[in-house]
Amino acid sequence: MSLLLIAATLLTMQKGGIDFKLESETTGIDPARSVFVTLTLTTPKGAAVAPPDLRARVQGFSLAEEFAEEPVVAKDGAVTQVVNWKLVPEPCARVYRIAPLVVGDFYTGAVYFDPPPAREAVTGGIETDPKKDLPPLSLKLVGFVALALLVAALVVAGLVALARFLVRRVKEHRMSPIERAWAELDRLIRKGLPGRGKYKDFYVELTMVVRRYVQRKYGIRAPHLTTEEFLREFRSDDLRAFLESADMVKFAGVEATPEMADEATAAARTYLTGDSQTAAGKEVRA
Repeated sequence: MSLLLIAATLLTMQKGGIDFKLESETTGIDPARSVFVTLTLTTPKGAAVAPPDLRARVQGFSLAEEFAEEPVVAKDGAVTQVVNWKLVPEPCARVYRIAPLVVGDFYTGAVYFDPPPAREAVTGGIETDPKKDLPPLSLKLVGFVALALLVAALVVAGLVALARFLVRRVKEHRMSPIERAWAELDRLIRKGLPGRGKYKDFYVELTMVVRRYVQRKYGIRAPHLTTEEFLREFRSDDLRAFLESADMVKFAGVEATPEMADEATAAARTYLTGDSQTAAGKEVRA
């Protein structure tokens, strides 16, 4: 028995006519790549020697697969057997080696592979505020940002409008009936409905300003009554002419004119002014 020098990728032994050779494609380990090893055994005629099995002899490898070739017989009867092995390295293994092998009546030395190089040491402190990679500027990105800004602007504008509406509603709710009527009448005039030919809408809203005033002032559910029902419950000669002329436009199909709209507005103002002054005089006398 003789022990030969160990090589990282080549191991050869000869004894009693038996030739043994172990070859590897690489001397170093890369955890991302498998290692392929070729085992070649030549025996003389009549010698029954099987190639050693590496499955139980490897360390630092998670898998060993065998790919045996067909034996080749020489003219003198010598038999050459070739076995290829695939070894899968384990990450961070302590050592990568093939343990000593028994071939016939002798054994070999161990074969060691160079481990992967050590990673570079991390220096410096922990990066608490890493820089973020910004996406490349493109028309798609610009369009997306513009759309997002537009949506945000619309949302803000909607919230502002809603806030103003709520503030106005709260403010009007705290007003007296006549103050609310003047505020509603002023808002209706600013809409400019007659100038856009929407006379029917204008008359509907104008009469509702007066009806809501009566409801708030006297507790009559004026907005929900017909003109006839309203006049029976709230007798007022000033309102009769105003409401009946408005009904002619709203329900009878009478074509209104800007002058008629101005006259209806003036009539509403006259009633509101007169009623509020009358009510104020009664309160003073009381």
